[in-house]
Amino acid sequence: MMASALSLATNISIFASRKSILFHSKWFLSKRLLSSTPGMVNNGDARIRQVKLDSDKNKPKPKPNLKVTFELDDGRELIGKACDGDTLLDVVLNNELDLDGFGACEGTLACSTCHLVFSQEDFDRIPNKITDEEMDMLDLAYGLTETSRLGCQIYITKEFDGLRVKVPPAVNDVRLR
Repeated sequence: MMASALSLATNISIFASRKSILFHSKWFLSKRLLSSTPGMVNNGDARIRQVKLDSDKNKPKPKPNLKVTFELDDGRELIGKACDGDTLLDVVLNNELDLDGFGACEGTLACSTCHLVFSQEDFDRIPNKITDEEMDMLDLAYGLTETSRLGCQIYITKEFDGLRVKVPPAVNDVRLR
């Protein structure tokens, strides 16, 4: 709905007079154009409604301060930094860690390439429990264990600072079957 209002606002602003449409910073103000659009906020003046047009991507990102270690089958370790709220897939991608084929579906829960193995202790601490959809993907993963999860479904919080996870020796991209 917001996209429709934005599109309408863009088209109408070409024809509207300067008195009816005002642009200021990231806010779009209109006396008549957006009065019936859902999500409007009355700023105290009955003649003016506002819509915020910015998104999360315009906000400054916090500096990654949480550490995650990915243990590879050959004994190497890859260390990534994460922000509170990142998924383990985000950690791999944002740190450009060299994990071949990892996260092929970009976190859409359509493959099992971000399969990771947790210690029992860490597995038990994961707040979001496994869903049926994730379990279906894991059933097709290479090297499945009782403590396997998909990295795209695990969100890092301060409690997981210093987390160590094992990366299986191979990936099985179920989309290629």
